[in-house]
Order: sequence, then structure tokens, then C-alpha cells
Amino acid sequence: MGVEIKVDGLTKSFGKQVIWRDVTLTIPAGEVSVMLGPSGTGKSVFLKSLIGLIKPEQGSILIEGTDIASCPERELYEIRKLFGVLFQDGAMFGSMNLFDNVAFPLREHTKKSESEVRNIVMEKMDLVGLVGAEDKLPGEISGGMRKRAGLARALVLDPEILLIDEPDSGLDPVRTSFINQLFIDLNAQIDATFLIVTHDINSTRTVPDNIGLLYHKHLAMFGPREMLLSSEEPVVRQFLNAQTVGPIGMSEEKDADELEAEKDLEMPPLPPIPLQLEPSSGIPRRHQRPPGEWCKENGVTPPPGSFESTTAGAIGA
Repeated sequence: MGVEIKVDGLTKSFGKQVIWRDVTLTIPAGEVSVMLGPSGTGKSVFLKSLIGLIKPEQGSILIEGTDIASCPERELYEIRKLFGVLFQDGAMFGSMNLFDNVAFPLREHTKKSESEVRNIVMEKMDLVGLVGAEDKLPGEISGGMRKRAGLARALVLDPEILLIDEPDSGLDPVRTSFINQLFIDLNAQIDATFLIVTHDINSTRTVPDNIGLLYHKHLAMFGPREMLLSSEEPVVRQFLNAQTVGPIGMSEEKDADELEAEKDLEMPPLPPIPLQLEPSSGIPRRHQRPPGEWCKENGVTPPPGSFESTTAGAIGA
């Protein structure tokens, strides 16, 4: 079972540079959430704050009643046992084979026997499709395999929260699709809380239950996938649909001249909301919502063609 993460009034600066201020959101237990934002908006800093590697100047991060932004180091150590983290490049030890890399947290943080360690490691490597590669060194495998090995290592302590930093970085579209499917399948199996930082818009439109957008030193919006994909808020609409018309420019914000030049331009129509990725088993995840449910509940008419599949017509349109 995943656990809820409740963030309230979080503010982080480095010297005089404010990264973001007053970030408030609740990441629902057991669901898959994605955090987006233009480069340099502090998405990775946000992940590091959630696990207590970086301390905010203000605000709280409540996990099972403990505020990890202010708790003693001993309590933080215990709370961190709830987490698994997949870093951008997998963060493998280059001199260790994949088996020993994946086994490292078990040997470091538990007193399990080597036979128990082997059973757990092979179970997790099977989950990510790496059985047979356990004797390879990280330098002998592809970037996609290193990501999967990093994911297996993040899973060995059976975390209730998985933090995943730009899993698509350096991957081609096909391998990005494979790792997206893997996340959905894992969520269906282990029911952990997933928070994924990504720049990949296609992944954002099809994978998560919830989406957040950091922009201009604040959280622009966080909520169910359909809420953001149907949003008319200019920043959200522009970023999630990869459009040039809107307030975001090459240097995060457009200047006054750029905004004046496009003031009479209409934003392109919202594209259809795609169907959410489903588990390979065909059995819906426990927290997965039916297509169009949020739109119906909130009286929102989705863009034409939303929720269409090859075998069915539009649902909720």
C-alpha cells in the first residue's frame, strides 16, 4: 500500500535565488503522479526535498504524521525506509555487476541472509525484465537496461513511495514506451505511491493519475490528469500541449514585446485527451478512474475525439 504525501507552504531558496515558494499539494496514496515544468524550475529539488536531502526554508512535508522538513535525523532515517528512488542515470556502481548493485540496499540496511537476498534480488530483476543480465556490469548494457536495473534496486526494500527522476532522459521513444508500461504494471502490482519528474509530454498525457506543473517559482496547478489536460489556464494549456503561443518562452517567461506581438493570436484548440495507459494484464489498477469520469463529475466538456480507442467511439464527449 502506498502512503499519502501532504506538502504545505513549501519554500526553497539557494542564497537569494528563490526556487519556488508556497508549494502546497497532496500526492494521493497509491496513485501515479507526474511533476512537470520548464527546465530550471526546481523539479529535481522538489524530489530531493521530499526525501529530506534538501531542507526547505518554510513549510511542511507530512508522511504518516511525520514532518520530514523539520524532524530529527533519526526519525528521517526511519521515514526514508518508505522510499525507493530511481535517479536519472540509474546511479549504478560501475565496478559492481547488476546483481550486486540491486542487492546493495538489502546488504546495507537489513540483516537478511545471502539466500534471502538472492531470492529478493531475482524477484525484482524478474519484475523489470532483467533476469539473465545479473552478471553484467553497468558499462556493458544499454541506458534503458540501466534504468530498469536502477528501478529494481529502488524496489528491493518494498517501498511505499517511489520517486522517479526523468526516467525518459536519454531513451528513444520506443524504450520510453516500454518503461512507461513498466511503471503502470508495477503500480498495479505493488500499489505504491509514484511521483515521476519528466519532460516527456506524451508520457504525461497517457501515464499518470495526477499531473502537477511548476512554473515561475510556484506550483501552477496540481490535480487529476483530465483536469489539467482540459484546462484553459494559459501556462498549463501551453506546456501540456507543447504550443508556442502562451506565456512561456525560451527563457521561461516571454518578455513584454513577445506577449504584445501575439496578443491577437488565438491559442490552438486543445487536442483530444487520450486514453490512459492500462496494465498489461488488462485488469484496471485499484486507483484507475474510468475514462471521462472527472470531466463528467465536474461538468467539463472534453475536446472532440477525447477518450477514443480503435475499438470504441468517444466516451464522455
